[in-house]
Amino acid sequence: MTEQVDVLVVGGGINGVGIARDAAGRGLSVVLCERDDLAAHTSSASTKLIHGGLRYLEQFEFALVGKALAEREVLLRAAPHIIWPLRFVLPHQPHLRPAWMIRIGLFLYDHLGRGKRTLPGSRRVRFGKHVTGEPLRSEFKVGFVYSDAWVQDARLVVLNAMDALTRGVQIRTHTECTHAARDQDGWTAELVAADGTKTTVRARALVNAAGPWAASFLDNVAHIKHDHSLRLVKGSHIVVPKIFDHRYAYIFQQPDRRIVFAIPYEREFTLIGTTDIEYHADPSKPTIDVEETQYLCEAANRYFKKTLTRADVVWTYSGVRPLLQDESGNASEVTRDYLLDLDTQGAPLLNVFGGKLTTFRKLSEEAIDRLAPLLGNRQPAWTANATPLPGGGERDMDALIADVRSTRPWLPETMAWRLAHSYGTRARELLGEVTSLETLGEHFGADLYQAEVDYLVHHEWARYAEDILWRRSKLGLHFTSDQTVRLDAYLARTARQNH
Repeated sequence: MTEQVDVLVVGGGINGVGIARDAAGRGLSVVLCERDDLAAHTSSASTKLIHGGLRYLEQFEFALVGKALAEREVLLRAAPHIIWPLRFVLPHQPHLRPAWMIRIGLFLYDHLGRGKRTLPGSRRVRFGKHVTGEPLRSEFKVGFVYSDAWVQDARLVVLNAMDALTRGVQIRTHTECTHAARDQDGWTAELVAADGTKTTVRARALVNAAGPWAASFLDNVAHIKHDHSLRLVKGSHIVVPKIFDHRYAYIFQQPDRRIVFAIPYEREFTLIGTTDIEYHADPSKPTIDVEETQYLCEAANRYFKKTLTRADVVWTYSGVRPLLQDESGNASEVTRDYLLDLDTQGAPLLNVFGGKLTTFRKLSEEAIDRLAPLLGNRQPAWTANATPLPGGGERDMDALIADVRSTRPWLPETMAWRLAHSYGTRARELLGEVTSLETLGEHFGADLYQAEVDYLVHHEWARYAEDILWRRSKLGLHFTSDQTVRLDAYLARTARQNH
């Protein structure tokens, strides 16, 4: 039996789920397929920032920065539980960039983009009188502070998928599009699930949001000739025990003019990244190499009193960014803007090339603005002023945490904080009417209990331990290998019972 829909979206990263959600909100029927888990690749391997990209001003990417800064405000409203403001400190090194250049850049950063700004502007600080000076080496006397925002990137993907589901999108994870053929009236695609089940979908339009595989999808699945090529760039990060005990983040200039961030991470750690390296291997399994680890340690050591070595690293992750091919010689200078390529030589084909996490909503809006009229749909754009994403109904997170704990005094503060910042108002639904930690069910490790695992399976497409420990959360930082095996065994039993 062949299923009939308006749009088939291939790719379950941030752009794919964003486009599917936007299309469904305008009344189009949508199927989204993803070969792996939601956010399994690039969308869970970012530096976890919703930002304009201060360094892109040096590359004269004013339009991109302005667009991203405007989106920062939209996303802060949409998901205050997983996106929150963060102040960044830039220690000044005159021989790298003069103070006047930094001041001009920060002035632009404070004022580019449309709409009201809710985050405080930039200012100069003296480290001898500011908490951010404590972990820095003594030679740093002054710096600059500005605002951006932090995001749980993989959860942003999942929340968009959850919202899309409520609007009618069929979301099929662990399902690969193995063949797609078009005629004048539509696309016929074969979808193959992990268990081998095959489904045929007939769609009036197809969206190629396959990220690093966007070009290979055209070559090997859709067999469509094209003139676009992607430049794959690997970005790696390291996580170390926390170097500082305050809520600011740092942005460090390097002698090679690259930028490295040091960010408070999961309350007990510091995240340091990222690198930018040309990448030519399989985008599925990128890993950090010794040189990258050394580069990031040295980058931090130029600024912090504490000396980092490879032995301090407790976790690393790497992702492959699919950037638009251009003439830049340096991988860090390749544009982070995106291209939407609409092919109407037959049934519509929309290809998504490039992009960045911060601008996914605008990209999705522009994609459906172009695609929907070809399907006879002229519904207006809607996501900029939509109701918050699932769980985002409470902006005051401290008040939410206090409320959750007021009726559950047995709930540890650290667990309440994590649940509130992961699930927002839905933390109440997850906890239900239980009266103690023991009634949350089996304890798997850290503060992960059966009630949360079951919620993630039933509502957030979690299937394996990796999905839960490294994408729906970062509890993998606290799990042992034996605990991970036990969690996977439970998930396998649950999957068999559900079948």
